[in-house]
Amino acid sequence: MIDGIKPVIYLDHAATSWPKPPTVTEAVVQTMLNDAANPGRGSHAMAVRASRVLFDTRKQLSKLFNIKNPNDIAFASNTTMALNMAIKGFVKPGDHVIATSVEHNSVRRPLYYLEQTIGIEVSYVEADEKGNLSIDDVAKLIQSNTTLVIVNHSSNLLGTIMPVADIAELTKKHGIKLLVDAAQSAGIIEVDVKAMGIDMLAFPGHKGLLGPQGTGGLYIDPALELVPLLHGGTGSQSEALEQPKVRPDRYEAGTQNTPGLAGLKAGVQYVLNETVKNIHTKEWNLIQRAIEGLLPLERMKLLGPELGEARTGIIAFNIEGIDPSELSFILDQHYQVAVRAGFHCTPLAHASAGTFETGAVRASVGVYTTEAEIDAFIEAIKEIVKQYGV
Repeated sequence: MIDGIKPVIYLDHAATSWPKPPTVTEAVVQTMLNDAANPGRGSHAMAVRASRVLFDTRKQLSKLFNIKNPNDIAFASNTTMALNMAIKGFVKPGDHVIATSVEHNSVRRPLYYLEQTIGIEVSYVEADEKGNLSIDDVAKLIQSNTTLVIVNHSSNLLGTIMPVADIAELTKKHGIKLLVDAAQSAGIIEVDVKAMGIDMLAFPGHKGLLGPQGTGGLYIDPALELVPLLHGGTGSQSEALEQPKVRPDRYEAGTQNTPGLAGLKAGVQYVLNETVKNIHTKEWNLIQRAIEGLLPLERMKLLGPELGEARTGIIAFNIEGIDPSELSFILDQHYQVAVRAGFHCTPLAHASAGTFETGAVRASVGVYTTEAEIDAFIEAIKEIVKQYGV
């Protein structure tokens, strides 16, 4: 308990992981105290140390994602910015883009913007109500002007894991580039850009990688050249009018979040030490425990894969007769359980799941979630259902 506040059962890790490992907090603080100069903008010792923070963070991310050259990672403030960097930097007038019906608004809205402004074409592959899609359905949408396929590695509503490697095999066959949204998979599911055939990978720092908010990035295959989203100061080639060609400067105009990225480095190190495999196994077991506890309840509708099937640490659900927002409010105010209700910035996925009219309640686990917390969450739901009657 902190200052009279009751301990919270935090089940909103799909939005932001919390708490962070102590090493993350310490890294942020120590960087603020000792190395908070402007990276890449000076030759004095503190500026050099700040630059080293950024490079070391790239190295850790490269190790995690099997990226050969750390400079092929451009930092961003979040996955949304990284996806905008990729989409707006790659897609050109007349291009056709394929995405899926479980994409986040961070994909849907940039694509809509480009449809309206430069005349691109967009097709969405329909997933079933569990979030699964067919490779054949992707193939059927390919046109002569298809240049990019975008896939959400794991749905932030359903927890479904997409067959990225199989999609990559198809895109490579047709000379199409593949952009993967790893908002719900980085640090939680194994991501190997080489083995999985990923051309661009957008990822957050503040979710499964356990870093601070305001961090994330985009891996860009060395064969790709994007139009920078931002133009401005880089600390390099300052005499030139054009944005530098060298990576990562080309995609990183402006001062970077050095303390945040120091925290991200510590978060990635935690993930590497624990291993993604062990983290995923723990989170999967917790979600299976939650499904087993909720499934028997009357009027309960669980979304996403069935009990025992592959998924990430997310469970979304509705209870007939109880508004999702009201249920979330009761959990928060009376049981100190933090979940998220609504549309989770993914109306497309809600349409696929059949919850477009109502939204849903989403609970999501993290590396520090315990079985006792899951059991308390289940008991809270049981009490609420009982209070609302049959």
